[in-house]
Amino acid sequence: MKILVDAMGSDCHPQPEVEGAVQAAREYGVEIVLVGNKDVVEPELAKHDLSGLAVSLVHASQIIEMKEHPAAAVKSKKDASMVVGMKMLKQGQVDAFVSAGNSGGVLASGLFYLGRIKGVKRPALSSVFPTRKGFCFLLDLGANTDCKPEYLLQFAIMGSVYAERVLGITNPRVAIVSNGEEEGKGNMLVQETYPLLKASGLNFVGNAEGKDVPAGLADVIVTDGFTGNVIVKLSEGVASFLLGILKEEIKSRPLAALGAIMAKPAFEQVRKRLDYREYGGGPLLGVDGVVIVAHGRSDSLAIKNAIRVAKQAVEGGTLNAIRDDIARSLTRSAKE
Repeated sequence: MKILVDAMGSDCHPQPEVEGAVQAAREYGVEIVLVGNKDVVEPELAKHDLSGLAVSLVHASQIIEMKEHPAAAVKSKKDASMVVGMKMLKQGQVDAFVSAGNSGGVLASGLFYLGRIKGVKRPALSSVFPTRKGFCFLLDLGANTDCKPEYLLQFAIMGSVYAERVLGITNPRVAIVSNGEEEGKGNMLVQETYPLLKASGLNFVGNAEGKDVPAGLADVIVTDGFTGNVIVKLSEGVASFLLGILKEEIKSRPLAALGAIMAKPAFEQVRKRLDYREYGGGPLLGVDGVVIVAHGRSDSLAIKNAIRVAKQAVEGGTLNAIRDDIARSLTRSAKE
């Protein structure tokens, strides 16, 4: 398997990408192709022992910066690492593409060079989200701030396929975010989407209120990109806030500090469960290729795990499974 990594994506590129790629090549046995400016990537590669590892570099002279307008940058910067990477994926030179760069740029370049899977109306950004029962799969996280009911239906189909093929969840439970658990609650989008999900053949369990998402009510949670982005950003903020307060209170009390030493393994496990780096990155579902989007703050651990996610998505046959399920959904809709 050959996985391409955008070496110029993260906030601290290319150090996290190079280190994470080398670790992934060593631990997962995959071939890694880094794409980026050789003048800055090669010195970073020289710091690592690459003997016995399949790690190579493709030169790309430009970068799509976080502050740039995604679509305009993709069109004007033909030699950007993100663009070169998408072209290589389209041409079948690699099996998957991982980037911690401008998420809008990843979306724009994916649409421009890969296109959508036949029948998919809108691609969706997605991610694993920690819950009390383990994790759920949440989408959309920002690719589509304004949605139609048929978009959310397709998000549910794609999310269900990913949960089953990659996350190993049999017959995943699907829910839609709403402001009430009863059928009939929610805005017009939720109310119009509900019957589509109910008749979809998916394991639809109904509405999920905000509190139900971390409680683990469902395995796949669908919503529009505006709401999904708010859920993720608020959750990150609350987790950081609570952990910060806990540290402050423990430091201010000697006895609590003593207890914290004894409870350190439990605290470490909590931190790990809430750490985005452990989940690596989320797939951009709906584009015609395996694309994994990592956090801009990604370090080497996050990049390594994003590569693991890409490997699992390829091994699980996610792309073909989504193609088949979307086609079946469209056939069902046509008959009705």
